[in-house]
Amino acid sequence: MRIVQIFHRLRNYLVGAGGQGRRHVEVERQGIRVGRKRVARLMSEAGLAGVSRRKFVTTTVKDGGRQAPDLVDRNFTADRPNLLWVADITYVPTWTGFLYLAVVLDACSRRIVGWSMATTLATQLVLDALNMALAMRRPKGVIHHSDQGSQYTSIEFGHRCREAGVRPSMGSVGDAYDNAMCESFFATLECELLERRRFKTQAEARIAVFEFIEGFYNPRRRHSSIGYLSPIDYERRHAANPDAHQPAVVLAAVKDKPFGRPANGAVLDRRCARRPHHRAGRDGRMALPGAEPKNGSKLEDKMSDQIP
Repeated sequence: MRIVQIFHRLRNYLVGAGGQGRRHVEVERQGIRVGRKRVARLMSEAGLAGVSRRKFVTTTVKDGGRQAPDLVDRNFTADRPNLLWVADITYVPTWTGFLYLAVVLDACSRRIVGWSMATTLATQLVLDALNMALAMRRPKGVIHHSDQGSQYTSIEFGHRCREAGVRPSMGSVGDAYDNAMCESFFATLECELLERRRFKTQAEARIAVFEFIEGFYNPRRRHSSIGYLSPIDYERRHAANPDAHQPAVVLAAVKDKPFGRPANGAVLDRRCARRPHHRAGRDGRMALPGAEPKNGSKLEDKMSDQIP
């Protein structure tokens, strides 16, 4: 079956990953004319099913360090590369312990421009990712947006930003929506790699993550928000024709997160982005209705205020 062969040539990353739209586009751009539903049916018959997200582990620890202002305000759009970078840390489970991964992502193309891996959550982890991005891109006045983890509020990280002319920016505490674009990449990494493999050693995990980022995600992984192009292809087209650039689409601010939309519908403009609201911690997006938030009052207290 040619469709299955195409996915196997892509090192299996697209098998079971993403929705029908991404699979359909990949097949059509290989020269096969076929409907979206037929692609889904054939993949199902071949036993190539989707994957789900893994459990949550905390990687953000605030230590009272000096925080930077929020220069992004959940507006993750950039007219060209090297205007806005978003950064964060995630973990890769192995049989011998966690391997931590820090990334720096360009908001214009969603390309991973810097990354590093380590066995501890030391400041050097994020410094190495930033230094890789600086050496690769050589930006001027780029905004570096992150959470308020102790690695990003450290003296060493702040000094490196000032030295390189980087403008640090940080979202609020315990709210994944303030760094939604980087969280989106981590969701892709989890669903398309980490949920599909189990690593015996950290060395094995390092190789797999490297191959995913540099061998698949940057050069070949298609994004619906940038016209089903890979990050590298998108940057090439943007460099050739900057006037045709369309900013990447990312999750907009939604009021009353993360327990669903309000009764009158979601508010998607930026004016609502900084209104006070109860937060349920960084993993609040995975909380079930009626669950107690980690960093806020109970949902029942919030609902009682609305009862006349």
